[in-house]
Amino acid sequence: MQRRTFITGSLIMVGGLSLPFSTLAQVANINDAINKAGRQRMLTQRLAKAYLQIGQEVETETSKKILDQSMSSFDRQLVELHAFSPTADIRSNLTRMEQTWQEYKQTLVGKTPNKSDAKLVLKLSESLLQMADDVTMQLEKHAGGSTGKLVNLAGRQRMLSQRLAKLYQATNWNIAPTNAVAVIEASRKEFASAMQTLQAASGNNTRLKDELLLAQSQWVFFDSALYQTGDGKQQRLSASNVATTSERILEVMDKITVMYQQLTV
Repeated sequence: MQRRTFITGSLIMVGGLSLPFSTLAQVANINDAINKAGRQRMLTQRLAKAYLQIGQEVETETSKKILDQSMSSFDRQLVELHAFSPTADIRSNLTRMEQTWQEYKQTLVGKTPNKSDAKLVLKLSESLLQMADDVTMQLEKHAGGSTGKLVNLAGRQRMLSQRLAKLYQATNWNIAPTNAVAVIEASRKEFASAMQTLQAASGNNTRLKDELLLAQSQWVFFDSALYQTGDGKQQRLSASNVATTSERILEVMDKITVMYQQLTV
């Protein structure tokens, strides 16, 4: 059954999702779609990170704001991507995403964060991540050319920063999956390798080079925070450092992704 997008009154609706039409920003072009789909990919991990931090009382008020803002962003961008969908296959995958998203959302806000529900949060965050990644890759393929690849690559760095933070906080709460150490190490290597690729692709763009240098310096702080350990007060401080540094590098990488989106390659 094809998912239909329609406007009724002041709302735009896609299946079970609806938003005020005035708040909906249309997807400008295919590279913007790749950016937004990639941002959905990141949000699957950022939401889980915030949930785990609230459960452990790490940067609690900030984490609550991150959770609320990320949920609103995911809802809005899912509707925007549905409205833009250039192929039936992409629309189908977005519909599957919506179904998993509803379950994920209910788990995130159903009750006070706890270890039992946190395990389901981790599971759903991985399932939704794969779906969002599939859509992003489909959009990149549909776009063709090198610009879409760079937007996807830069956008993926955002996700990796949040996935690393999520897995750190899960380990800190003693609920991490058995493969967490291996995934963390693989994600660290992927991030470092992608930074080299992005720097090589920056050409003579001075602003882009400067932002990439800033991202690299933020990565050093974040990577160092991931290896901090301790007990009691030190453990809480370490978790707080991961929470704050992951947000800083996310901010820089989001800006860089938009800059690659605007390049003409």
